[in-house]
Amino acid sequence: MNVTAARLGLLGMLLSALLLTGIGTGSSFLGPDRVIAALWGTGERMDMVIVWTLRLPRVALAALAGAALALSGALLQRATRNPLAAPSVLGITDGAAVGVLLFLTISSDAANHLTVPVAWQPAFAGLGATGFALLVLLLGGRHRADPLRLLLYGVALAALAKALVVLLLIVGPVYRASQALIWLAGSVQAAQGRDVVLLGSVLGLSLPVLILLARPLDQLRLDPDSAFATGLPVAAVRGAALALAVALAAGAVSVAGGIGFVGLLAPHAARLLFGSRAAPQLIGAALLGAAMTTGADLLVRLAFQPLEVPVGAVTAALGAPFFLWLLNRRGDPHA
Repeated sequence: MNVTAARLGLLGMLLSALLLTGIGTGSSFLGPDRVIAALWGTGERMDMVIVWTLRLPRVALAALAGAALALSGALLQRATRNPLAAPSVLGITDGAAVGVLLFLTISSDAANHLTVPVAWQPAFAGLGATGFALLVLLLGGRHRADPLRLLLYGVALAALAKALVVLLLIVGPVYRASQALIWLAGSVQAAQGRDVVLLGSVLGLSLPVLILLARPLDQLRLDPDSAFATGLPVAAVRGAALALAVALAAGAVSVAGGIGFVGLLAPHAARLLFGSRAAPQLIGAALLGAAMTTGADLLVRLAFQPLEVPVGAVTAALGAPFFLWLLNRRGDPHA
């Protein structure tokens, strides 16, 4: 067994331990044996209700959202050849926030009650995320998808989306503002089975495309002229990677909110642990992203019980210092 496979195996074991601990942690603690028995359908009736109805959706959604955001970040960084690229850079996260605030504003009546089922909220979030990302890609496409221009358009449109979010928070229903703010920070506390199915479907449909893209993404590490000389259709591969990154990030933020920095941190950590080849980096990034969000959700449940603190608060607290370090490192010519 080579080093990369061994590290991936250890990371898989760590994630499994976090998942079991997350499912077992709550007002009544369940040991790993009781959790496994409930998952297999052989546990006590009460244990099965706790696991399948109350805890599994939350833990599963945290893991899936982390994996999707990490994969999205890895694809963006490879497609733009920029290590600072992340889902929020293309306006995906902030676009989703605009969609959610629009939903809460237009679907609330005079008494501040929702007039449509809240199940429509992920659809509005997904539309907002996709809309802003497509706008960035269309503007960037005018300049042959130049990576630097693409990032600059993303920063500008993300700032516009943030301004719209503030405006909608001010003019929207006051009593919905706290709900919106929790979603904006990134939270899985209200996870339901349909959210897990939705995001799991997005990841499942993305898997064949990721497999097909693995080798072209390795070639994309070359400069565009060299990659084209190897027979790679650079524009097509870059476009496919960007489209898949948008789909993964939009799916994640539509059901889990704006969990920050996972799409930046996980790909970098995966590159350090598993090297620069696409296949092990993508697998490692997905496992690391899932472990980060699962671990962060477990941490907030243990540290702030009985308060519900958004998981995005922890990932942002860890990610912001790393982002500053990365910016300083990038500015050092000897780094």
